[in-house]
Amino acid sequence: MKSTNKVIDILKAFIKANYSFFLAYVLNLSVFSFIYVLGQLPLYFLVFSIELSLFIGGCFFLFKFSRYYKRFRLLERLDKDPIDTLKQLSSNRDSSEDFFHLKIEKLIEEIQQVKKKSQQRNTSQIDYFTLWLHQIKTPISAISLLMQRDNKSKFTHQMEQELLQIENYTHMALNYLKIEQSGSDLDFVQVSLDRVIKETVKKFSILFIYNRIQLDYQETNKSILSDEKWLRVLVEQILSNSLKYTPEGGKIKIYMSPTKEDQLIIEDTGIGIRSEDLPRIFERGYSGFNGRIHEKSTGLGLFLSQEITKRLGHEMSIKSIVGKGTKVIIDLARTSLIKDY
Repeated sequence: MKSTNKVIDILKAFIKANYSFFLAYVLNLSVFSFIYVLGQLPLYFLVFSIELSLFIGGCFFLFKFSRYYKRFRLLERLDKDPIDTLKQLSSNRDSSEDFFHLKIEKLIEEIQQVKKKSQQRNTSQIDYFTLWLHQIKTPISAISLLMQRDNKSKFTHQMEQELLQIENYTHMALNYLKIEQSGSDLDFVQVSLDRVIKETVKKFSILFIYNRIQLDYQETNKSILSDEKWLRVLVEQILSNSLKYTPEGGKIKIYMSPTKEDQLIIEDTGIGIRSEDLPRIFERGYSGFNGRIHEKSTGLGLFLSQEITKRLGHEMSIKSIVGKGTKVIIDLARTSLIKDY
């Protein structure tokens, strides 16, 4: 059906491009017929002449349309393989098109040079930021050791929380760079969901304790097929968001959906997300109204979470009510195809 519609579209384009030719042909046939009538020649001569003219015109039409169709389909490949396509077009092009082909070839060469320079610049920037992010881990570790030695300061607890946030942002930046690069590693094995959740909760235990946020964790007893490293990053990112926007004395629940199998739910009693912000929360750099008001959002957390979810073949959705809290639902069944990076 699609191929038939494509041929019809090309036929329409061909008729439109050769409209003047068809008009001249019909006009010539009309003048020819008029002369036959004025000369009072036998009717079978006129009929035979018209039939012969239509046959020759039809053959010429099919020949021209066949060439037009081939060139049209070649032009459709121009964006995928411009060099090879131009070579094929050059083999049967009209001499009047030489100028346009030279211009197109020059433009393609310039575009390829710009792309090459842009890729080199992006690679250099990524290498620099990756190196910087790895290097910053050293002073972070040193600060952490110093704080462990001298834990008498009244600011120690607050410094521990801020240090944890710095580490979290650093890891988020590293993961963002990794997920933007093609060919990043994936290792799908049976993963204990409880182990991933417990390790993540342990990592953020300082924030739970010092902000007096209650944790209601119901063990899942689930083993799922996923990449453990990236699944942990996903859970960390969601839990970090919940802790960031849940006020002191709030509550975070982690449990499996009672109605649907393999659905992990992380629910908080935080400030919530406006309904008008929900459609855009997974966009890169979008922080929403609450993120701008509280100046806590980078606009990368949920974008990164969604990219990881797609990458693992899972699905994620968010429900939220302002002032009541947010519920993040992660479907771990892997019903969707793994995204090819």
